[in-house]
Amino acid sequence: MQYLRLLLLPFSLIYGSIIWLRNAMYDAGIFRSEKFSVPVICIGNLVVGGAGKSPMAEYIIRLLKDKARVAVLSRGYGRKTKGFRLVKPDDSVANTGDEPLQFKKKFKDVTIAVAEKRVEGINQLKDKHDVIILDDAFQHRAVKAGLNILLFDYSRLNDFFLIFPAGDFREPFSGRKRADILMISKCPENLSDTERAEIKKRVKPFPGQSLFFSYLDYGNLISLNLKDERPLSSISNDTTVFLLTGIAYPQPLRRKLEGFSDAIIHHDYPDHHNFSTRNITKLADEFKSCTSVKRLIITTEKDSQRLQSGSLMELLKDLPVYYLPISAKIHQPDEARFNALIENYVAEYIQHNSIHQK
Repeated sequence: MQYLRLLLLPFSLIYGSIIWLRNAMYDAGIFRSEKFSVPVICIGNLVVGGAGKSPMAEYIIRLLKDKARVAVLSRGYGRKTKGFRLVKPDDSVANTGDEPLQFKKKFKDVTIAVAEKRVEGINQLKDKHDVIILDDAFQHRAVKAGLNILLFDYSRLNDFFLIFPAGDFREPFSGRKRADILMISKCPENLSDTERAEIKKRVKPFPGQSLFFSYLDYGNLISLNLKDERPLSSISNDTTVFLLTGIAYPQPLRRKLEGFSDAIIHHDYPDHHNFSTRNITKLADEFKSCTSVKRLIITTEKDSQRLQSGSLMELLKDLPVYYLPISAKIHQPDEARFNALIENYVAEYIQHNSIHQK
């Protein structure tokens, strides 16, 4: 399939030329990028689909939330509302999008907001917050973030670095030059120095850019219905796992579960898929007809937000449905250096502003 997409290369050249011209206009100052007095941290990637942006956003929220007044601003992909909106814990995915709602349920004391126009959103938040985290906004050139973190998925580093539609890149690979930090996400937990050196050759950091490596840490399975939890190690090889995903790149999760059970039945849907009653009825019927004594349904934390409508929960209410939380971890010995980069950027900004406000 990857090689067949090369037939679309002429369209990629056209699309890439348009994106290159747009970026050149911003770089030359013909198009305006708004800069703000509040520190703005942008988390993004170059490809279409996930690279672990949400776990990285949550990492930075945890790092900063006890030291500063943190706000997270997202586009709110897939929501049916428009304009600026503050997210509430009891909101719906239709109002906010799945990832912002996930953030709010985890961090109830942190401001989570959505706005398709990020400049407008920042202007709404800046006076009452010390730092704003932009989720998935690297290509949103209307905002000039003070610190750009660009993620590359470890498992996709050998893919063609081609522009959509022949490849999965939203913009040319050269766009990485705008980043301050390059983060290789979803790495194996044990990453050798040799492999780090090979990856560095592949992503080719520009002078002044910092390169870090991170991996996903999987938590306990949490029940969608009963609010209990169980460790992943409770899954044995005689357990049939029904895996339900609507994320961009579920392969790392599937590989993780295959380390516990060979019997994985995967119901795989596109990223941000709005699960229908037909989808969930099919899952429930297959689960009930399964003859395995040990069986359960596992989904992602992001997907679980889209399962909590009344009709879908009714179909799942008597079934053992669990979601699997994940968190980003920075490879040692670089964790302290990464944390210091983030904390110092925010602290210097706050200190500078406090001096000039006296």
